[in-house]
Amino acid sequence: MADLRIAVLGVGVMGADHVARITSTISGARVAVVNDFITEKAEQIAAAIPGCRAAADPIDAIAADDVDAVVLATPGTTHEAQLLACLEHRKPVLCEKPLTTDVSTSLDIVRREADSGVSLIQVGFMRRFDEEYMRLKTLLDGGELGRPLLMHCVHRNAGVPSYFDSTLIVKDSFVHEVDVTRFLFDEEIASVQIITPVSNPGAPQGVIDPQIAIMRTASGKHVDVELFVTTGVGYEVRTEVVGERGSAIIGLDVGMIRKSAAGTWGGHLTPGFRERFGRAYDIEIQRWVDAVHQGRTSGNFVDGPTAWDGYAAAAVCAAGVRSLATGQPVDVQLAEHP
Repeated sequence: MADLRIAVLGVGVMGADHVARITSTISGARVAVVNDFITEKAEQIAAAIPGCRAAADPIDAIAADDVDAVVLATPGTTHEAQLLACLEHRKPVLCEKPLTTDVSTSLDIVRREADSGVSLIQVGFMRRFDEEYMRLKTLLDGGELGRPLLMHCVHRNAGVPSYFDSTLIVKDSFVHEVDVTRFLFDEEIASVQIITPVSNPGAPQGVIDPQIAIMRTASGKHVDVELFVTTGVGYEVRTEVVGERGSAIIGLDVGMIRKSAAGTWGGHLTPGFRERFGRAYDIEIQRWVDAVHQGRTSGNFVDGPTAWDGYAAAAVCAAGVRSLATGQPVDVQLAEHP
Protein backbone atom coordinates (compact mmCIF):
# COMPACT_ATOMS: atom_id res chain seq x y z
CA MET A 1 0.00 0.00 0.00
CA ALA A 2 1.36 3.42 -0.98
CA ASP A 3 2.45 5.74 1.80
CA LEU A 4 -0.15 8.17 3.06
CA ARG A 5 0.71 11.67 1.82
CA ILE A 6 0.25 14.01 4.77
CA ALA A 7 0.03 17.79 4.92
CA VAL A 8 1.24 19.16 8.25
CA LEU A 9 -0.25 22.60 8.84
CA GLY A 10 1.62 24.59 11.45
CA VAL A 11 5.24 23.70 12.10
CA GLY A 12 5.87 25.26 15.48
CA VAL A 13 7.02 23.07 18.35
CA MET A 14 4.19 20.52 18.06
CA GLY A 15 3.94 20.50 14.26
CA ALA A 16 7.69 20.23 13.79
CA ASP A 17 7.72 17.27 16.19
CA HIS A 18 5.00 15.60 14.11
CA VAL A 19 6.94 16.20 10.91
CA ALA A 20 10.01 14.59 12.49
CA ARG A 21 8.13 11.52 13.80
CA ILE A 22 6.24 10.94 10.55
CA THR A 23 9.52 11.16 8.67
CA SER A 24 11.65 9.02 10.98
CA THR A 25 9.35 6.84 13.13
CA ILE A 26 5.95 6.29 11.53
CA SER A 27 5.42 3.62 8.89
CA GLY A 28 2.98 3.90 5.99
CA ALA A 29 3.12 7.68 5.72
CA ARG A 30 5.30 10.55 4.57
CA VAL A 31 5.13 14.33 4.84
CA ALA A 32 4.18 15.65 1.41
CA VAL A 33 3.30 19.26 2.25
CA VAL A 34 4.04 21.66 5.09
CA ASN A 35 2.53 25.05 5.78
CA ASP A 36 3.12 27.73 8.38
CA PHE A 37 2.32 31.42 8.74
CA ILE A 38 6.10 31.88 8.87
CA THR A 39 6.80 31.01 5.24
CA GLU A 40 10.54 30.69 5.68
CA LYS A 41 10.12 28.09 8.41
CA ALA A 42 7.87 25.92 6.22
CA GLU A 43 10.26 26.22 3.28
CA GLN A 44 13.24 25.27 5.44
CA ILE A 45 11.50 22.15 6.79
CA ALA A 46 10.22 21.12 3.35
CA ALA A 47 13.67 21.44 1.84
CA ALA A 48 15.03 18.87 4.30
CA ILE A 49 12.45 16.19 3.39
CA PRO A 50 12.63 14.38 0.04
CA GLY A 51 9.46 14.84 -2.00
CA CYS A 52 8.03 17.48 0.32
CA ARG A 53 6.95 20.98 -0.67
CA ALA A 54 5.90 24.11 1.21
CA ALA A 55 2.42 25.50 0.59
CA ALA A 56 1.65 29.18 1.04
CA ASP A 57 -2.02 28.71 1.92
CA PRO A 58 -3.36 26.07 4.35
CA ILE A 59 -6.71 25.71 2.59
CA ASP A 60 -4.95 25.12 -0.73
CA ALA A 61 -2.79 22.48 0.98
CA ILE A 62 -5.89 20.65 2.23
CA ALA A 63 -7.46 20.67 -1.24
CA ALA A 64 -4.28 19.60 -3.06
CA ASP A 65 -4.30 16.41 -5.13
CA ASP A 66 -0.98 15.31 -3.60
CA VAL A 67 -2.44 15.29 -0.06
CA ASP A 68 -4.34 12.30 1.35
CA ALA A 69 -4.66 13.39 4.99
CA VAL A 70 -3.95 16.38 7.22
CA VAL A 71 -2.36 17.06 10.59
CA LEU A 72 -3.50 20.36 12.13
CA ALA A 73 -0.98 21.90 14.51
CA THR A 74 -2.06 25.45 13.74
CA PRO A 75 -3.41 27.98 16.28
CA GLY A 76 -6.87 27.06 17.56
CA THR A 77 -8.40 30.18 16.04
CA THR A 78 -7.75 28.76 12.56
CA HIS A 79 -9.15 25.28 13.18
CA GLU A 80 -12.77 25.92 12.26
CA ALA A 81 -12.03 27.00 8.68
CA GLN A 82 -9.41 24.30 8.21
CA LEU A 83 -11.64 21.53 9.56
CA LEU A 84 -14.49 22.66 7.31
CA ALA A 85 -12.11 22.46 4.36
CA CYS A 86 -11.11 18.93 5.38
CA LEU A 87 -14.78 17.93 5.50
CA GLU A 88 -15.47 19.59 2.15
CA HIS A 89 -12.60 17.76 0.47
CA ARG A 90 -13.18 14.56 2.50
CA LYS A 91 -9.65 14.54 3.89
CA PRO A 92 -9.03 12.65 7.16
CA VAL A 93 -7.54 14.99 9.75
CA LEU A 94 -5.76 14.69 13.08
CA CYS A 95 -6.48 18.00 14.84
CA GLU A 96 -4.45 19.04 17.84
CA LYS A 97 -6.58 20.48 20.63
CA PRO A 98 -8.71 22.52 20.69
CA LEU A 99 -11.19 21.31 18.10
CA THR A 100 -12.19 24.98 17.81
CA THR A 101 -11.95 27.87 20.24
CA ASP A 102 -15.59 27.94 21.38
CA VAL A 103 -18.40 25.54 22.11
CA SER A 104 -20.81 26.63 19.36
CA THR A 105 -18.33 26.21 16.51
CA SER A 106 -17.13 22.88 17.94
CA LEU A 107 -20.73 21.62 17.94
CA ASP A 108 -21.18 22.87 14.38
CA ILE A 109 -18.13 20.85 13.30
CA VAL A 110 -19.57 17.75 15.00
CA ARG A 111 -22.87 18.18 13.19
CA ARG A 112 -21.29 18.87 9.82
CA GLU A 113 -19.15 15.76 10.11
CA ALA A 114 -22.23 13.72 11.04
CA ASP A 115 -24.06 15.13 8.00
CA SER A 116 -21.15 14.06 5.79
CA GLY A 117 -21.78 10.43 6.70
CA VAL A 118 -18.12 9.63 7.32
CA SER A 119 -15.84 9.90 10.38
CA LEU A 120 -12.90 12.05 9.32
CA ILE A 121 -11.87 14.06 12.41
CA GLN A 122 -9.65 12.78 15.21
CA VAL A 123 -8.65 15.10 18.07
CA GLY A 124 -5.13 14.97 19.50
CA PHE A 125 -5.72 14.05 23.13
CA MET A 126 -2.48 12.07 23.32
CA ARG A 127 -2.87 10.78 26.88
CA ARG A 128 -5.28 8.13 25.63
CA PHE A 129 -2.28 6.59 23.85
CA ASP A 130 0.11 6.76 26.80
CA GLU A 131 1.01 3.26 27.98
CA GLU A 132 0.34 4.06 31.65
CA TYR A 133 -3.09 5.52 30.92
CA MET A 134 -3.94 2.57 28.67
CA ARG A 135 -2.98 0.15 31.47
CA LEU A 136 -5.12 2.08 33.94
CA LYS A 137 -8.03 2.01 31.50
CA THR A 138 -7.65 -1.77 31.10
CA LEU A 139 -7.56 -2.18 34.89
CA LEU A 140 -10.75 -0.18 35.33
CA ASP A 141 -12.58 -1.92 32.50
CA GLY A 142 -11.58 -5.29 33.96
CA GLY A 143 -13.28 -4.44 37.26
CA GLU A 144 -10.30 -5.20 39.50
CA LEU A 145 -10.83 -2.02 41.52
CA GLY A 146 -14.55 -2.53 41.68
CA ARG A 147 -16.65 0.52 40.99
CA PRO A 148 -14.48 3.66 40.66
CA LEU A 149 -15.51 6.31 43.17
CA LEU A 150 -12.89 9.06 43.17
CA MET A 151 -10.06 10.34 40.99
CA HIS A 152 -7.26 12.66 42.06
CA CYS A 153 -5.11 14.38 39.43
CA VAL A 154 -2.04 16.59 39.45
CA HIS A 155 -1.01 18.72 36.47
CA ARG A 156 2.13 20.80 37.05
CA ASN A 157 4.40 22.71 34.68
CA ALA A 158 7.66 24.43 35.48
CA GLY A 159 6.42 27.40 33.48
CA VAL A 160 4.15 28.45 30.63
CA PRO A 161 4.45 30.87 27.69
CA SER A 162 4.12 34.59 28.38
CA TYR A 163 0.70 34.79 26.71
CA PHE A 164 -0.84 32.35 29.24
CA ASP A 165 -3.59 33.83 31.37
CA SER A 166 -5.85 32.38 34.05
CA THR A 167 -8.46 31.13 31.57
CA LEU A 168 -5.82 29.31 29.51
CA ILE A 169 -4.96 27.21 32.56
CA VAL A 170 -8.51 25.89 32.22
CA LYS A 171 -8.70 25.70 28.43
CA ASP A 172 -5.17 24.50 27.65
CA SER A 173 -4.09 22.53 30.75
CA PHE A 174 -7.23 21.35 32.53
CA VAL A 175 -8.67 20.18 29.20
CA HIS A 176 -6.40 17.12 29.34
CA GLU A 177 -7.82 16.02 32.69
CA VAL A 178 -11.30 16.58 31.28
CA ASP A 179 -10.59 14.16 28.45
CA VAL A 180 -8.84 11.69 30.78
CA THR A 181 -11.91 11.64 33.02
CA ARG A 182 -14.26 10.95 30.10
CA PHE A 183 -11.85 8.32 28.72
CA LEU A 184 -11.31 6.41 31.95
CA PHE A 185 -14.89 6.53 33.22
CA ASP A 186 -16.78 6.34 29.90
CA GLU A 187 -19.27 8.99 30.95
CA GLU A 188 -19.88 12.70 30.63
CA ILE A 189 -19.01 15.37 33.17
CA ALA A 190 -22.05 16.99 34.75
CA SER A 191 -20.52 19.92 36.62
CA VAL A 192 -17.24 21.68 37.26
CA GLN A 193 -16.01 24.09 39.91
CA ILE A 194 -12.75 26.05 39.91
CA ILE A 195 -11.37 27.04 43.32
CA THR A 196 -8.55 29.57 43.57
CA PRO A 197 -6.19 29.26 46.56
CA VAL A 198 -3.57 31.92 47.21
CA SER A 199 -1.60 32.52 44.02
CA ASN A 200 2.03 31.61 43.53
CA PRO A 201 4.19 34.76 43.94
CA GLY A 202 6.20 33.49 40.99
CA ALA A 203 3.23 33.49 38.62
CA PRO A 204 3.00 36.31 36.07
CA GLN A 205 1.14 39.40 37.18
CA GLY A 206 -2.60 38.80 37.14
CA VAL A 207 -2.40 35.04 36.53
CA ILE A 208 -4.33 32.96 39.06
CA ASP A 209 -2.11 29.94 39.68
CA PRO A 210 -2.55 27.37 41.17
CA GLN A 211 -6.18 26.46 40.59
CA ILE A 212 -8.17 23.50 41.92
CA ALA A 213 -10.81 21.95 39.67
CA ILE A 214 -13.58 19.75 41.02
CA MET A 215 -15.67 17.72 38.60
CA ARG A 216 -18.71 15.56 39.15
CA THR A 217 -19.56 12.97 36.53
CA ALA A 218 -23.04 12.03 35.37
CA SER A 219 -23.13 9.04 37.75
CA GLY A 220 -21.75 11.03 40.70
CA LYS A 221 -18.04 10.20 40.63
CA HIS A 222 -15.79 12.87 42.17
CA VAL A 223 -12.66 14.12 40.38
CA ASP A 224 -10.31 16.77 41.76
CA VAL A 225 -7.41 18.30 39.86
CA GLU A 226 -4.50 20.41 41.06
CA LEU A 227 -3.48 22.75 38.25
CA PHE A 228 -0.17 24.49 38.96
CA VAL A 229 1.62 25.68 35.85
CA THR A 230 4.35 27.94 37.28
CA THR A 231 6.04 25.66 39.80
CA GLY A 232 9.54 26.40 38.51
CA VAL A 233 10.37 22.75 39.22
CA GLY A 234 9.42 20.38 36.39
CA TYR A 235 6.61 18.63 34.56
CA GLU A 236 4.40 16.39 36.68
CA VAL A 237 1.23 14.61 35.60
CA ARG A 238 -0.29 12.07 38.00
CA THR A 239 -3.63 10.32 38.15
CA GLU A 240 -4.98 8.18 40.99
CA VAL A 241 -8.26 6.30 40.80
CA VAL A 242 -9.85 5.08 44.02
CA GLY A 243 -12.37 2.28 43.73
CA GLU A 244 -14.46 0.24 46.11
CA ARG A 245 -11.83 -2.53 46.15
CA GLY A 246 -8.57 -0.64 45.86
CA SER A 247 -6.72 2.16 44.10
CA ALA A 248 -4.18 2.67 41.31
CA ILE A 249 -1.85 5.55 40.56
CA ILE A 250 0.14 6.43 37.44
CA GLY A 251 2.63 9.16 36.60
CA LEU A 252 4.90 8.87 39.61
CA ASP A 253 7.84 9.52 37.28
CA VAL A 254 10.25 7.86 39.67
CA GLY A 255 12.72 6.28 37.28
CA MET A 256 15.90 5.62 39.25
CA ILE A 257 15.92 6.82 42.86
CA ARG A 258 19.30 7.57 44.42
CA LYS A 259 20.33 7.92 48.03
CA SER A 260 23.42 9.93 48.95
CA ALA A 261 25.81 10.04 51.86
CA ALA A 262 24.62 13.58 52.47
CA GLY A 263 21.31 12.18 53.59
CA THR A 264 19.32 13.05 50.51
CA TRP A 265 17.40 10.84 48.13
CA GLY A 266 15.53 11.37 44.89
CA GLY A 267 15.57 11.16 41.13
CA HIS A 268 14.91 13.44 38.19
CA LEU A 269 11.71 15.14 37.11
CA THR A 270 10.65 15.05 33.47
CA PRO A 271 11.41 18.50 32.01
CA GLY A 272 8.34 18.81 29.75
CA PHE A 273 5.37 17.25 28.01
CA ARG A 274 7.34 16.22 24.93
CA GLU A 275 9.61 13.99 27.00
CA ARG A 276 6.79 12.63 29.17
CA PHE A 277 4.40 11.85 26.32
CA GLY A 278 6.77 11.37 23.36
CA ARG A 279 5.98 7.67 23.09
CA ALA A 280 2.24 8.41 23.35
CA TYR A 281 2.51 10.79 20.38
CA ASP A 282 4.29 8.08 18.38
CA ILE A 283 1.53 5.56 19.12
CA GLU A 284 -1.19 8.12 18.42
CA ILE A 285 0.15 9.08 14.98
CA GLN A 286 0.85 5.47 13.97
CA ARG A 287 -2.63 4.32 14.92
CA TRP A 288 -4.15 7.28 13.10
CA VAL A 289 -2.15 6.52 9.94
CA ASP A 290 -3.24 2.88 10.12
CA ALA A 291 -6.87 3.94 10.61
CA VAL A 292 -6.74 6.21 7.56
CA HIS A 293 -5.41 3.37 5.43
CA GLN A 294 -8.14 1.07 6.71
CA GLY A 295 -10.77 3.78 6.33
CA ARG A 296 -10.58 3.55 2.58
CA THR A 297 -12.59 0.35 2.88
CA SER A 298 -14.34 0.78 6.26
CA GLY A 299 -15.36 4.42 5.93
CA ASN A 300 -14.03 5.20 9.42
CA PHE A 301 -10.79 7.16 9.44
CA VAL A 302 -10.55 7.60 13.23
CA ASP A 303 -8.88 5.50 15.93
CA GLY A 304 -9.06 7.69 19.00
CA PRO A 305 -10.81 10.81 20.30
CA THR A 306 -13.53 12.02 17.95
CA ALA A 307 -14.93 15.44 17.09
CA TRP A 308 -17.58 14.80 19.76
CA ASP A 309 -14.81 14.30 22.34
CA GLY A 310 -13.35 17.65 21.29
CA TYR A 311 -16.74 19.33 21.61
CA ALA A 312 -17.47 17.73 25.01
CA ALA A 313 -14.11 18.87 26.37
CA ALA A 314 -14.77 22.39 25.11
CA ALA A 315 -18.16 22.43 26.85
CA VAL A 316 -16.62 21.38 30.19
CA CYS A 317 -13.84 23.96 29.88
CA ALA A 318 -16.36 26.69 29.04
CA ALA A 319 -18.19 25.82 32.26
CA GLY A 320 -14.82 25.89 34.03
CA VAL A 321 -14.06 29.39 32.77
CA ARG A 322 -17.46 30.56 34.06
CA SER A 323 -16.72 28.96 37.42
CA LEU A 324 -13.29 30.62 37.53
CA ALA A 325 -15.08 33.97 37.61
CA THR A 326 -17.44 33.03 40.45
CA GLY A 327 -15.89 30.13 42.36
CA GLN A 328 -19.23 28.33 42.19
CA PRO A 329 -20.06 24.98 40.57
CA VAL A 330 -21.37 25.30 37.02
CA ASP A 331 -23.42 22.68 35.23
CA VAL A 332 -22.07 21.47 31.90
CA GLN A 333 -24.49 21.97 29.01
CA LEU A 334 -24.14 19.33 26.29
CA ALA A 335 -26.18 19.09 23.11
CA GLU A 336 -27.70 15.82 21.98
CA HIS A 337 -25.14 13.55 20.32
CA PRO A 338 -25.91 13.47 16.58
